[in-house]
Amino acid sequence: MYRNSWSGAIEYICADLPLNFRFYYMARNKIAIIGGGNLGAAIAEGLIVSRFAQPSDIIITKRNTDSLSAFREQGVLTISDNREAAEKAGIVILAIKPFQVKEVAEAISDKLTPDHILVSVATGILIKDIEEALNKKIPVFRAMPNTAIAIRESMTCLSAANASAEQVKRVYDLFANLGKVATIDEKLMDAATVLGACGTAFAMRYVRANIQGGVEIGFDATTASLIAAQTVKGAAELLLQKGSHPEYEIDKVTTPKGCTIAGLNEMEHRGFSSSLIRGLVASFNKIIKG
Repeated sequence: MYRNSWSGAIEYICADLPLNFRFYYMARNKIAIIGGGNLGAAIAEGLIVSRFAQPSDIIITKRNTDSLSAFREQGVLTISDNREAAEKAGIVILAIKPFQVKEVAEAISDKLTPDHILVSVATGILIKDIEEALNKKIPVFRAMPNTAIAIRESMTCLSAANASAEQVKRVYDLFANLGKVATIDEKLMDAATVLGACGTAFAMRYVRANIQGGVEIGFDATTASLIAAQTVKGAAELLLQKGSHPEYEIDKVTTPKGCTIAGLNEMEHRGFSSSLIRGLVASFNKIIKG
């Protein structure tokens, strides 16, 4: 049965139209998220909360849709058929495991037209690999978000092929509702994975060390955690909102013979910056060399 009489009537009227006509009448503003796991669900939730999309304009697929009941109750179409989802949507997001991309892309290929937009958030899968699986040229995007997408604070890097300026803007705007966005050359996507995705873990390790140090100098763990997390958040917001250089902000809190410069110098003597840079490079080399 159709979800309501109006949408049902439209789908009935358009059912016998050619695929490209059905696309314009029904699908252009609908978003299909193929893969309703943690990442796919986070994307859907962010789009609904930000009001970028109405629940009725979102489709989520999963083999077992029972875990998607909360979305279904909001009006999201939850189904197990990837081909149906692709046919009914204008933007199709592949939020699946990398090893699943080829099979899924091949399966939905005949449901996609040049007016569709396909977005992959699967790590390590090149645009050319997706194009080969599709065996056709359509707008294809790679997006690399991080886990903060769950709270709409992701850093997402985008690259695209065969996309118009309007299509690039649509995908950019979609992810801009889930955090910050940078458009990059695809050859930098591995580096983006390290800096933006692995970087979350590196930042968490810094915060954890801050908490441990806070406990050692007298705070309980809960208070130390609050102070450490908010301090890091505030420092990041200074850079994002003011566009200043980190050293400029550092200079503002360091005074001659003060405690801040003493701590900074001790960290540098112990290899703080060098260790972080070496860690980033090690993660990058792991991706490149396997």
